[in-house]
Amino acid sequence: MQSLYITHAHRVNNATAKAKFHNIIGVDAMRNLRFCRGSEWLARALRVAVCVALAAALCGTSSARAKKSGRPGRVQTGLDVLAAQKFAPLHNKHIGLITNHTGLDSQGRSTVDLLSHAAGVHLVALFSPEHGLAGRNDEKLASSKDAATGLPIFSLYGETMWPTDEMLRGIDALVFDVQDAGVRFYTYTTTMGYCMEEAAKRNIAFYVLDRPNPVGGNIVEGPMLDADKTSFVGYFPLPVRYGLTIGELAQFFNAENHINCDLHVIAMKNWHRNYFFESTGARWIPPSPNLRTLKGAVLYPGIEILQNADVSVGRGTEKPFEEFGAPWINGEEVAGALNSRHLAGVQFKNQPFIPVGGLYSGQRCGGVGMRITDRQAVRAMRVGLEIAAVLKKLYPDKFDPEKLLFLVGNAETIRQLQAGVPPEQIVASWSSDLVSFDALRRKYFLYK
Repeated sequence: MQSLYITHAHRVNNATAKAKFHNIIGVDAMRNLRFCRGSEWLARALRVAVCVALAAALCGTSSARAKKSGRPGRVQTGLDVLAAQKFAPLHNKHIGLITNHTGLDSQGRSTVDLLSHAAGVHLVALFSPEHGLAGRNDEKLASSKDAATGLPIFSLYGETMWPTDEMLRGIDALVFDVQDAGVRFYTYTTTMGYCMEEAAKRNIAFYVLDRPNPVGGNIVEGPMLDADKTSFVGYFPLPVRYGLTIGELAQFFNAENHINCDLHVIAMKNWHRNYFFESTGARWIPPSPNLRTLKGAVLYPGIEILQNADVSVGRGTEKPFEEFGAPWINGEEVAGALNSRHLAGVQFKNQPFIPVGGLYSGQRCGGVGMRITDRQAVRAMRVGLEIAAVLKKLYPDKFDPEKLLFLVGNAETIRQLQAGVPPEQIVASWSSDLVSFDALRRKYFLYK
């Protein structure tokens, strides 16, 4: 019986020539091959061989296209870069690590595990931001002990939000590795600022392992925080969406807030300012219990401001920040009013829901769902103002724009909203401040 050989011909640079596929199936004297009992098996083998050949050719073509396009490789976070350096900057230092469940490298190894096993590095304490080391809690947490390492976990969202003398005893370097949201009122950046302040007072070196801004590094929007409204949800006067990575923001805080700590940023590789998180090649790990999706992350800056005004922003549902509502809202009416505004990159639809937790838990809410059609075009703060304007017009007895001040952080914006100034004019009123901020932030860019 003749023998069947499946071979793959030589291809230069994985390219395809005029003959679309160079894969061949060589059969000795194929025309003389006699099919007997093994004919069915041979037929199957031939079909499999052809499929393999086609797949190989197509993969080669796509590989060649990727190579030809010059696309950069997967983003390496500051942790990846530090690991590649074998943690050399931290050698012979006693480390306090500020992190949570988002502190993972590209292989899924945690910063805690990596530092606790790194040669020449002495990890002596862990510090957790809001939501705790595991990122699951919404309530304040007491300090505790890490079961895996036996190290103390000092909560920076409990009795104190600043590291104390006792917590910092014996530490000569603090390392910050937390994924944030790129939004002014997301509290991880405040925790970083507080820790930088305490490090500066004690001459403790401060290392930031940089991570991507999930909503990119080009767009800034929203009003500036009033100087008299700094708080745990507003560490320093910034617009709501500031377009800096956590490492760039650390540099900004250090200089502009005159912290002057001994700051070291371990920069990423292959990250670009126009990248949303999807472009990084990394797996999205929700940085807090409700910021579950990348669509939610894009809408979050403008939707979260509504909750203080007695509007559910989807907490306790499957799609936080991708829907909003209340028992007193008519979803169809509100969605129609918003769609008539033709806002860039987003559409609205009637979508009632019943939260299983959070505001209006167990109550049926008239709701509105949002669908992103162009994430680059979405301006979440404009969306938030448009929603507020519609709710104020339709439900003046139920919706009070004054309650938005806590997160919006700008009294003039709220005054205009109360006075019925159209949202597009309110947005235009931010322009001069945003131009000035944009020029200032560029001093701290680490990436193009």
